[in-house]
Amino acid sequence: MSVANSALRRDALASDSQDFDVRPLAGGIGAEIVGIDLGRPLADSDFARVHRAHLDHHVVVFRDQDITPRQHIDFSRRFGKLMIHVLHQFHLAGHPEVLIVSNIIEDGKPVGLGDAGKYWHSDISYKPLPSLGSLLHAQELPAEGGDTLFADMHKAYDTLPAHLRQAIEGRQAAHSYLAKYGQMQKEGNWRPNLSAEQLAQVQEVVHPVVRTHPETGRKALFVSEGFTTRIEGLPADESRQVLDELFAHSIRPEHIYRHAWRERDLVFWDNRSLIHLAAGCPAHLRRKLYRTTIEGDLPN
Repeated sequence: MSVANSALRRDALASDSQDFDVRPLAGGIGAEIVGIDLGRPLADSDFARVHRAHLDHHVVVFRDQDITPRQHIDFSRRFGKLMIHVLHQFHLAGHPEVLIVSNIIEDGKPVGLGDAGKYWHSDISYKPLPSLGSLLHAQELPAEGGDTLFADMHKAYDTLPAHLRQAIEGRQAAHSYLAKYGQMQKEGNWRPNLSAEQLAQVQEVVHPVVRTHPETGRKALFVSEGFTTRIEGLPADESRQVLDELFAHSIRPEHIYRHAWRERDLVFWDNRSLIHLAAGCPAHLRRKLYRTTIEGDLPN
């Protein structure tokens, strides 16, 4: 490449760079990213800043993102392979990478998964390669409610009481998509019966109770009430007691960021660092969001 062409390329890359701010949120968990347009391809330097913010803050909020599902998918895919949710019934038409999260009923049928996030969980921890992170984009928001809570599992691990730290040392735990599935079917009409093919996609897996983040090296608890069923090698009653104590400790108020959604928010969280919960909203108020999920690494 000639010197002139090299200069033109540098100028083009510079012009693609966006002027945006990363603003840490109060409480030490999360940051909002203001002034970025994810509908435009990100320069490598901008992507690196976003990636760093995600690692540093565990959840980042992109404000005012007027983007299409394809642009949502394309941005998500820069972080890795996208996962296809087992509930194909709630895939966005033409975009199986997108799961519709919604309480809306049309023609007597749910348009999306209306009870998603009812229990604290890390997305798709029930797979051999659990999720790196998820990106949720607001489409329709209720006038009240609908918040999402995030709990920092690094903080939870760092502040573990000595007796719990000793109880889980070197232990592994079982994760199952079916852990709460039957119960949720009884509590609402959102969960379809799973086919044999779907059941084959969600076989139980075992992961370390404490995992090391593959990019930062920090340790975090990796259990949740939504998907973790037992700790391997412990009697059933002891396993239940330890898990209940871990769950309660994980969601202490000082470990939590509560996100109040705004129009066109895109929220990107790290499933290796956090668990999350949907706070719910009045059933008569419409709520719809689109979610992509990025595949991660084998926990260790």
